[in-house]
Amino acid sequence: MPATTTTTTLRVPTPDGHADALAAFPQDGGDHPAVLMYPDAFGLRPVLEEMARELAGHGYYVLVPNFYYRHGPAPVFELPAHITTENRSEVIGRLMPLLKESVAPELVLRDADAYLAFLAEQPGAAPGPVAVTGYCIGALLALRTAAAHPDRVAAIAGFHPAAVVNDEPDSPHVVIPRLAAQVHFGIAESDVTPEIVETLYASLDAAGARDTCEIYPGTEHGFTMSDTDVFSPSGMERHWQRLLALLGRTLAKG
Repeated sequence: MPATTTTTTLRVPTPDGHADALAAFPQDGGDHPAVLMYPDAFGLRPVLEEMARELAGHGYYVLVPNFYYRHGPAPVFELPAHITTENRSEVIGRLMPLLKESVAPELVLRDADAYLAFLAEQPGAAPGPVAVTGYCIGALLALRTAAAHPDRVAAIAGFHPAAVVNDEPDSPHVVIPRLAAQVHFGIAESDVTPEIVETLYASLDAAGARDTCEIYPGTEHGFTMSDTDVFSPSGMERHWQRLLALLGRTLAKG
């Protein structure tokens, strides 16, 4: 039975200021394994709070940062209550300039250092290894975080990762062989081409992690987000099954 949880808002000190963040954790007063959860491109909002509470109910301390914090607290502008096929392009168009700046690799790594240091000091967050999970562009942030902290990150999960393979020298997939963490990627069926699959599997092979990459049948990009038209209940259920299994294997509970 899921535990009763508490959520609170926090300010995480970083080299560039303070990132607003949400924390969710069980109310039992104990210490619980920590999970750093990166939002999708639409950022920190009520659906991410729901997901953080769901995960916390299974016995984890979950921190969800606003990676747009350099542009202001979440939401950086008013989002539609539901992101539809019709309004999605407009919302993405407004976010894109902020997104390109916020996910620059050097900024991601500075922020990751700050988030992990902050987690290490939080009452209720157990010492020791952590997990990192992310959605859409957040999966890329999770990947970079895990690759930069192999001694700290025991598990990484990414769902409908955005552009995990591209033609740039700093394409996110090039860091996969550096991972020490156990991995699960849940990929939307509509997101991949045979070329991307081949490249991604080759990188996962180099990390000894190929069997942890799965294409979720019948899903579109963003399938975990219930405030969008692309939400897939079956994809979301599979996501929870895979994520909880991964965390259960890698993060010891007291």
